[in-house]
Amino acid sequence: MSHKAPISQKTTAAVQRTIAHYDQKAADFWEGTKDHDVSQNIDALLRHLVCDAPGTILDFGCGPGRDLKTLKTLGHSPVGLEGAANFIPMAQAHADCPVWHQDFVALDLPDNHFDGIFANAVLFHIPFGELTRVLKELRKSLKPNGVLFASNPHGPNVENDIPEERYGCYLSWETWQKLMMACGYQYLEHYYRPSGKPRHEQPWLASVWRKIDIETITGGVTSPTSDVT
Repeated sequence: MSHKAPISQKTTAAVQRTIAHYDQKAADFWEGTKDHDVSQNIDALLRHLVCDAPGTILDFGCGPGRDLKTLKTLGHSPVGLEGAANFIPMAQAHADCPVWHQDFVALDLPDNHFDGIFANAVLFHIPFGELTRVLKELRKSLKPNGVLFASNPHGPNVENDIPEERYGCYLSWETWQKLMMACGYQYLEHYYRPSGKPRHEQPWLASVWRKIDIETITGGVTSPTSDVT
C-alpha cells in the first residue's frame, strides 16, 4: 500500500536523519548486535502463528539480517524490509533471503500476504504522527488472523525529535495498547525485557497482536500524551 498523503518536512527530516545514522554506523551496528539473543521475541511471534511452517514472515526493519537468518533456519520463508541502504547487501549476504528497500513511512506492501510480522526494535523510530497509518498498513499486509510482534523501548509518552539525533518515540504500555487496538489488532501477550530484571532495568516492551478481521477501524491516539490514564 503506497503512501499518498503528503508527509511533512519535519517527519521527512526525522526519518532521513535516523536512516543516515544507521547507514553511517552499519558495520558497527552489526558488530554490536550480531550476538544479541532475541529468541524470546522470535518464539513469542512463532507460537501465535496459525499456519504450519513454512510461514511467510516479514522482518520489518531487518537491519543486517541477524533475525532474518534465524527465521529461515527455523524453517520459515522470511522477507526482510529495511530503510537503511547499507544494511541491504549485509542482510542479503548473511541470511540469503530477499530484502526490500523501502521507506518506513512510504510503504508498498502486498495485501493479505504475511502470516506474521516481526518488528523488533524498529517501530519506535517511526514519527508518532505517522505511526497509526503505518500500523494499519502493516495490518493490511497480514493474512486473516496474522500476527504482529513488536518490541520497543518504553517510556512516559515522549518523543525524541532533536536535530542531529535519531528520532524515537517512547510510549507507555497503556498508550501502546490503546494505539494497537485502535489500529485493528487483538492483544495476545506482552512482557518486558531483559527477563529476570527489576522493571527499572527492563527498557524494552515486547507485545504480540493478532489481526482483527474487520473492514473499518476508527478512533486512535492522536498524540503521545493524549488519553493516557
